[in-house]
Amino acid sequence: MDNESLDTSKEETKEAQQPAGSEQSDQPEDWKTPVKSLINDLLDIVETVIVSVFVVVLVFAFILRPVTVDGSSMNPTLYNEDRVLMVELFYHPQRGDVVIVDGAKAHLFSDAEQTRVVEKNGIGITLIKRVIAVAGDQLDIDFTSGTVTLNGVVQQEDYINMLTTRNDGAFTYPLTVPEGYVFVMGDNRNASTDSRSTLLGLVPEEAVIGHAVYRFSRNAELRSTWAEQFGVID
Repeated sequence: MDNESLDTSKEETKEAQQPAGSEQSDQPEDWKTPVKSLINDLLDIVETVIVSVFVVVLVFAFILRPVTVDGSSMNPTLYNEDRVLMVELFYHPQRGDVVIVDGAKAHLFSDAEQTRVVEKNGIGITLIKRVIAVAGDQLDIDFTSGTVTLNGVVQQEDYINMLTTRNDGAFTYPLTVPEGYVFVMGDNRNASTDSRSTLLGLVPEEAVIGHAVYRFSRNAELRSTWAEQFGVID
């Protein structure tokens, strides 16, 4: 009887030792789990970064483009060397918008009635100006009083640097902007080559490259605080 009890005890001891061996065999899996989790997290981060970079590239390639202002013709709205973001995708020019235009060609009237438009060589550079009138608008400029009248209404131009007293001789006023064209001027009215000049004249809508919407850089001497270099362009 004693021997039988002893044998049974040995078997129970073996059974008791078996789970301990099983726990040891599971230990290598315990350190693999957090490693796999870390790798998955890193892969998610990399994927997010790649997608973000791709989106940024698309935005700046097809929607927004940085542009540097050259000259003082848009003072005080924009100053020389200001950096702005331009929207060009699906943009159609509207009154009051600050736009970038291709000045390679000038478009002027060829008849006294100012109804037929002809194309000539223009100023040959890209310009940044403000849309004053669009197709169908009647525009009148009184160079004595410096006032601009659009469709019979004298404009309150809070953005200009000075009154419009300079006439560069491109047109007689009033005039009606023909279909497919816009009339642009710089905010620094008497220091701007724009639609008043024979070097530019009327601007075809397809020559409007884009709409300047946001300023993100300005020279330190032209601002009192760091934050002043940023702003929506009105």
